Amino acid sequence: MEGSIKEHIKTFTEELGENIDLVAVSKTKPNEDLMEAYNAGQRIFGENKVQEMTDKWEALPKDIKWHMVGHVQTNKVKYMAPYVDLIHAVQKMKLLKEINKRAEENDRVIDCLLQVKIAEEDSKYGMSPEDLKLFLKDDKLAELKNVRLKGLMAMATFTDDEEQIHREFKILETLYKETSQTQKDFSILSMGMSGDYKIAMQHNTNMVRIGSSIFGAR
Repeated sequence: MEGSIKEHIKTFTEELGENIDLVAVSKTKPNEDLMEAYNAGQRIFGENKVQEMTDKWEALPKDIKWHMVGHVQTNKVKYMAPYVDLIHAVQKMKLLKEINKRAEENDRVIDCLLQVKIAEEDSKYGMSPEDLKLFLKDDKLAELKNVRLKGLMAMATFTDDEEQIHREFKILETLYKETSQTQKDFSILSMGMSGDYKIAMQHNTNMVRIGSSIFGAR
């Protein structure tokens, strides 16, 4: 990968503009790499393991916003509840209730995204579009005062078939338009990673998760 972390942050910041948030996915990367990105102006970092994210939170500047971008186990929520800024991959009421419980213990309201499965490959997590609509109608949501549903996230199939990626992102874009009419706090459409963020931009993403194109291969 050509160029430094600092140069990559600058390039992405310019390309994405003011309306798309850049989440620098820093999982497995050392604190020195995160600080290079931080010194280039980056403030949002994404991790997929709670313990690693907590270690980094304790060691690094406190104005960093930490996003949990990976699959979350309910028994790990308590460790990140004091500080996590956004949890990207909520797909079950059980998990949302646990986030609410731990947020209340920490006198916080924690922002969450609901993960939708748009990819045709089986390895991707998420609820179906139909299940999402049912989820948002669940009366239990009104009881959860310490979580705030901020929008939707999804991952497209890992493929070179750009038409397929367009098709999948279009599903999420349409879903977001529909659901945000009834969800007052919806403001985030999180889709697009290093290999497909340019396609996601064509479907009105406003948050992209970039790892290898900033920090290099893992």
